[in-house]
Amino acid sequence: MAEDGSTQHATLWPMPKFHFEVKWGNDVMSFQEVTNLDAQSEEIKYRAGDSKIFSVVKMPGLIKYSNVTMKKGIFKGDNKFWAWFSQIKQNTIKRIDITISLLDETNAPTMVWTLKNAWPTKISGYELKADGNDVAIESIEIVHEGMTIENKA
Repeated sequence: MAEDGSTQHATLWPMPKFHFEVKWGNDVMSFQEVTNLDAQSEEIKYRAGDSKIFSVVKMPGLIKYSNVTMKKGIFKGDNKFWAWFSQIKQNTIKRIDITISLLDETNAPTMVWTLKNAWPTKISGYELKADGNDVAIESIEIVHEGMTIENKA
């Protein structure tokens, strides 16, 4: 008998990446795309001068995080990116935690990335074309001081 899907376990299929939510502090914002949610350990190479092995030892070093890029459509009267970006004054900016949640079919978070002490470093995407019919998209690049990942099961 063919499988009709009624007995499939919830963990059989990976989560789709198109259903997510972004919270900036207490505000929920809609985005088309969020990229660069990654971390990397820098590699430390060391070799003692009296080592009998003619190769280096590799050790984990500092963790570094990529800047996160978020893209969304431009809406009339929406200047949240610029309002936050314009607060940069002589090495000071209001930093906030940003939470990105991958949602399941009931809108419950299943995987949550939290960016600590985030602030904007770049705003871009204003490419206007008289002969185009695309939606106007803007993007913001976010710097942060650490990322946590939590799986909600």
